[in-house]
Amino acid sequence: MNWFIEVVKKYAVFSGRARRKEYWMYTLFYVIFAIVAGIVDAVLFGSQILTLVLALGLLLPSLGVTVRRLHDTGRSGWWILIGLVPLVGGIVLLVFLCLEGEAGSNKYGHNPKFADAAV
Repeated sequence: MNWFIEVVKKYAVFSGRARRKEYWMYTLFYVIFAIVAGIVDAVLFGSQILTLVLALGLLLPSLGVTVRRLHDTGRSGWWILIGLVPLVGGIVLLVFLCLEGEAGSNKYGHNPKFADAAV
């Protein structure tokens, strides 16, 4: 849960790097919250209002952590737009997000994996 909260705290930070663990733990909790919101919507409201509020509320943190994850692999944040390409775009983006980050520092900052180990 701490990973999720840390990403939400940095909701509008599009610079720097994000580890795979940070990205995927945030994504895990986002999916869990979306499922719970969908169930509550279906049972109580019969609409998708809570799911919409959740999606809009977490739009900037989701974009921010995705851009930082792309930075960790040495790619520009603009690569997020490849997800708009039908069929292959989402697959390419998924592969980029699954790749290990660059070992040392890159033009986007220091390796967050080594920074966490030092703490």
